[in-house]
Amino acid sequence: MKKLSSYLSIGLFAAFFCISCGNNSSSDSTTAAKDSNTTKMDSTGADTSGAGKMASVPPTVSKADQDFAVNTANAGMTEIQAAKLAQQQGSSADVKKYAAMMIKDHTAAADTLKMIAAKKNLTLPADLSNDSQKDLADLQKKTGKDFDKAYLKMMVSDHKKVIKSFEDESKNGSDADIRAFADNTLHTLRHHLDEAEKCEKMESKM
Repeated sequence: MKKLSSYLSIGLFAAFFCISCGNNSSSDSTTAAKDSNTTKMDSTGADTSGAGKMASVPPTVSKADQDFAVNTANAGMTEIQAAKLAQQQGSSADVKKYAAMMIKDHTAAADTLKMIAAKKNLTLPADLSNDSQKDLADLQKKTGKDFDKAYLKMMVSDHKKVIKSFEDESKNGSDADIRAFADNTLHTLRHHLDEAEKCEKMESKM
């Protein structure tokens, strides 16, 4: 019995070590998704595993379109997880109301993006990127007013970056469906930024 316990302990330690190494690796879910899409750009649709021919990404979907889709999926998951934290750890009613809007709107946008990705045979990340995980871990350490301040600062900063990305895709995207998604979502993202800035000003006066 002692031997079995010893083997189990060693096995658990090895598993934990592997997970830790994976989390510290530069190759995260977002990178893996981008690599998968790059492979599927091969016009021959070759499957190196030998299992047969792999469906390729349509030629209308440029590398920039692919990266936009992957980055957007990661950003959306990050916003939803941050909003869930805000509903649990935030102290302001306005912050919690804002977080509820974020969950609703970003879930809807994520569902639309998933449908487009399936149609284009694009791989989207299954998990948050390492950077996003770190940002959320830092946010999770805060509570009350400190949380509200950090969360709103994150929302303002993130939405400014995301809006720039969506504007670029809306103007320069090569795939009509992905370009239309970017264009149609911009109004919602701008509204998110406006509301985050309003909340941030209100919180600073309290």
